Amino acid sequence: MRRNQDAHKNGDISQMKPQNTPSGKHIPITIAPSVNGWNAAYLEAMYATWKDDENAISKEWQDFFTGFELGSSKSGPTATSETIREAQSKLDSLIYHYRSTGHYAANLDPLGIANNKNDHLLLSSFGLEESQLDSLFDPGHIDLPNPSTLQSIVTKLDETYCKHIGVEYGHIENTEQRRWLQNKMEPTNNNPNFSPNTKQRIFRKLTEATTLEHFCATRYIGKKRFSLEGSESLIPMMSELINHAGDFGAKVVTIGMAHRGRINVLVNILNKSYDQLFTEFEENWIEDYVRGGGDVKYHLGYSADVLTSTNKPVHVTLASNPSHLEFGHSVVLGKARARQRIQHEENRTLCVPLLIHGDASFPGQGIVAELFNMAHLDGYTVGGAIHFVVNNQIGFTTNPNDSYSGRYCTDIAKMVGAPIFHVNGDDPEACVHVVQMAVEYRQKFHNDVVIDFWCYRKHGHNEADEPSYTQPLMYEIVKKMKSVTELYGDALIEQNIISSSERTVMVDEVRNKLDESQQRSLEQPVAPHVPPYQKMSAWEGIQGNATDRKTDTTVTVTLLEKVSKALGSYPETFSCHPKLKKLLEMRGSVIEQTKPFDWGMSELLAYGTLLEEGSPVRLTGQDVERGTFSHRHAVIFNVSTGESLVPLNTISNSQASMCVHNSPLTENACLGFEYGYSLGDPKMLIVWEAQFGDFVNGAQVIIDQFIASAEVKWQRASGIVLLLPHGYEGQGPEHSSARLERFLALCANDNMSVINPTTPAQIFHALRRQIKWNFRKPLIVMSPKSLLRHPKAVSVVEDLTNRGFHCVIDEEHANPSEIHRVVFCSGKIYYDLLQHRAKVEAEHCISLVRIEELYPFPQKDLEAILHRYSNAQYMYVQEEPENMGAWHYIDAAFQDCLDISLTRVCRRPSASPAVASNKMHTIEQHRILIEAIGLAPE
Repeated sequence: MRRNQDAHKNGDISQMKPQNTPSGKHIPITIAPSVNGWNAAYLEAMYATWKDDENAISKEWQDFFTGFELGSSKSGPTATSETIREAQSKLDSLIYHYRSTGHYAANLDPLGIANNKNDHLLLSSFGLEESQLDSLFDPGHIDLPNPSTLQSIVTKLDETYCKHIGVEYGHIENTEQRRWLQNKMEPTNNNPNFSPNTKQRIFRKLTEATTLEHFCATRYIGKKRFSLEGSESLIPMMSELINHAGDFGAKVVTIGMAHRGRINVLVNILNKSYDQLFTEFEENWIEDYVRGGGDVKYHLGYSADVLTSTNKPVHVTLASNPSHLEFGHSVVLGKARARQRIQHEENRTLCVPLLIHGDASFPGQGIVAELFNMAHLDGYTVGGAIHFVVNNQIGFTTNPNDSYSGRYCTDIAKMVGAPIFHVNGDDPEACVHVVQMAVEYRQKFHNDVVIDFWCYRKHGHNEADEPSYTQPLMYEIVKKMKSVTELYGDALIEQNIISSSERTVMVDEVRNKLDESQQRSLEQPVAPHVPPYQKMSAWEGIQGNATDRKTDTTVTVTLLEKVSKALGSYPETFSCHPKLKKLLEMRGSVIEQTKPFDWGMSELLAYGTLLEEGSPVRLTGQDVERGTFSHRHAVIFNVSTGESLVPLNTISNSQASMCVHNSPLTENACLGFEYGYSLGDPKMLIVWEAQFGDFVNGAQVIIDQFIASAEVKWQRASGIVLLLPHGYEGQGPEHSSARLERFLALCANDNMSVINPTTPAQIFHALRRQIKWNFRKPLIVMSPKSLLRHPKAVSVVEDLTNRGFHCVIDEEHANPSEIHRVVFCSGKIYYDLLQHRAKVEAEHCISLVRIEELYPFPQKDLEAILHRYSNAQYMYVQEEPENMGAWHYIDAAFQDCLDISLTRVCRRPSASPAVASNKMHTIEQHRILIEAIGLAPE
């Protein structure tokens, strides 16, 4: 705990209702509120009745008034209803403060470094005195007889809120949730009464965790493993979460965590075998080196079917995670959402996400706040996540007072009204107790819940690091600490739950298994990974390698007409916006009338045909329902009622679902979420659109660490689509470039597709092939802005029914030998070149060739074009600056793959993507056209 702060004043955490007596008889009150409501007239009447004849009221009320008279007689006049009410009010305040601020006094830190203050809970702080400890009060909702002595009330509150568990829940606005939490904690004093079997199970998991760490420390000296030592209680916490979640209906637990303790979790929670682990330590699984890529063992994921303590099967997954700590959690939540959709369970209780954080990263990395902000949004809710914060009170070498500004590292979780349990990690039973409450709370209220698990880090950031350089006092204490496993074992021996010899046997048993497995892994290495494309999984039928990129994406006219009619239809009672009626009429008739159509229509036709073929689609991003440029209108709104309608969900009764959600103004967490969704359901088309292409900068970690590299690192493929509006139209530095060059720099190992399409038909086929392929690759689209309404950027029905996607688009020339210059280009610049070429009357001698798919590099298509124009000069033209766009990639690819040196025309190198002045933009654009095509004839 950190700086002393004033207690919270808000909320109604101490509101109470009448209680039944221990005998079950209701106290004879004729007024609905309890005494805490303090109806003065009623009290006066009760008091007068007692004075006249004490037997006329219940025994509890006789004791109540007797206690007050005794308390008052010691200090002055006889008690009256006013003095009783005043004293009770003081108690009410005390109760409120225990519930809302008792955590400040809790004993949470195993190291004893953090200050736990209880000054604010002294009786004198509320105008109460120790002489009143035997006086009787109404305890309200506390699970005590009514009335009860002040002593018994304080004792219960202290036991509940100020021992090894401290709870923050006064910030929760929902009264039912606060009452539920009180009723879970106060009857038991937050002191679980676990059975001997449960205690033995907890100790077994602790033993497995500690023994594994000790074994690796002695057998693999100097090798990084990011030890769990000092926080071993995490293992029984996770184990009991799975057990309890299974008992409360969960079928899947999906886990995200950073590197610390991951090896232990893989083995002791997900049942990754010791043989697999030691194969990785020995680095003798040759397939990883032949294949290339891979990742360190403490970043890898796993999945397994785990039997709970009551023999219920739960599928448990641990997602792979880079060193960017919190970023993988967005992926986990997206994957959980996908599973929940497949499970068809509205309450989202069948799949429970568990996110494990560090105390420095939880408040320090902004993606955590982004995810909390998304927690209750229609497009992103997962029914609540359970958060464990492994609070070892240090971030690498940084102390808490340099890591976050609040009292706790978990303060940010209050933004979603999540209860926050602070617990001492050296009390494994308390840890398990709060885990069980967290599971039940999440399953009942579908909200996030946080467990701040106070522990320590026995070693430095890694095992070779020296922590005493920067935290000398802390590590003097750490050196003297007994492990939680030893402490708990001693306690169980004292309770006669286990014997000393049984403890020894348990440790020896685990260590012998470790010895045997290490020897086996040296003699016979074991594949350390879970095969990524297993049967009976969502990935069944999907291959790992892109052996054949050709696939049929054409459709019939009949299907197009069916989708078209749905796009142009709405109920008679639906009041459509007047300005949209013409657009919808066009959409409803354009196929039947065989008229040209634009990008927006073609994109919607791609979605609609997939839906009718049984493939669901999820489209999210900033303003995607309408579209940044008002071109999509995938969702239309009744101008009279505000009711929304998704025409693509009205094609037929047998179609798949179209899910369209505007996202918050967040790139990082939203893109990570959609990437995770694509992992959870590879047979659903997942499309994320940036408002402008350069907005994707805010999600660079997701692109670098997941989308571009996950397949080569972790053997996890994705079919996610990124629509990134790109093109130079004089809108300034921030709305021109989607940073094409960055994506091309990431391209290798056939890891993604990068396209810059110029026709509506191209996006139709590109979107459809994402699902039609028998493999999955991310698709990065430099999508248009001005081309959305360009009169020449249109397609016709035959482009969708008779032709597929073209990696390269050439022109028709009657006599190719007359072409003396071939201008290769990509994207919007083609239409500028086309217009200028017509203006200078150079169609007969200059050919414009569009490279629609930049990666994978279309070598064969380009070889055919080069052969056709064997007498020409070759030039590449782009509107981006020389140091941006595709130029350097194209130049290298032409030389390496085609042995061709290109000349180039582009903007001059620049630190900024574009100029601010529209006038200057026009001058630069004109210069490019003149250099590429030439001047108009005089």
